[in-house]
Amino acid sequence: SAGTVPRRRPPRSDMGRGLTLLLLPLALLAAPAQAEGGTAAAAEEVKIEVLHLPEVCSPRSKKGDLLNAHYDGFLASDGSKFYCSRTQNEGHPKWFVLGVGQVIKGLDVAMMNMCPGEKRKVIIPPSLAYGQQGYAQGKIPPNATLIFEIELYAVNKGPRSVEAFTQIDKDSDKKLSELEISQYLKEEFARDGKKRHPSVHDEILADIFKKNDHDGDGFISAKEYNVYQHDEL
Repeated sequence: SAGTVPRRRPPRSDMGRGLTLLLLPLALLAAPAQAEGGTAAAAEEVKIEVLHLPEVCSPRSKKGDLLNAHYDGFLASDGSKFYCSRTQNEGHPKWFVLGVGQVIKGLDVAMMNMCPGEKRKVIIPPSLAYGQQGYAQGKIPPNATLIFEIELYAVNKGPRSVEAFTQIDKDSDKKLSELEISQYLKEEFARDGKKRHPSVHDEILADIFKKNDHDGDGFISAKEYNVYQHDEL
């Protein structure tokens, strides 16, 4: 939809936890948002200026973490603003998982090792943004260098964290059975309190196994679950 320029449908949550963070990313794996017109991804290509650093800077963000942030986007060519998260979605800060392609590559790079309360100004080259094609819907021309001003509010364990896996893996055998995930779905549905047709449970369960049980053995292993490649699993 118009106005959601830097995002690719991140997990949406008002609470920061629960069904949308743990369950839906399990069922609906994040679609990569690869830039057109270049594959360079070196961190030094994103220029980072720290505008404010809290006295206590912890925890620092890493790949797979769930972040909550506000950001404004500007075209470097003329300084015009093309995006403002404070005017989108009733002004709520954005939730997204870092480092998995839910935002443009340059933002995945720019927001690594960042702590709650920190503010940054970052300059992102076209190869790590929208490349040669640009993004007409977002009013971003071809070969555009982008500037973002970012304020980070929260750094949480992401939906593919060790904690999430352990929570579902009741018998601690390092793999998730259909029964374990079914029970987890029931608990999450009960927790968020929304009424759903019973078929929704079965459809989501089937979808989770279709998308995650790559070897077809009826279990989701730690490796199959861990699409965000945390070190701990």
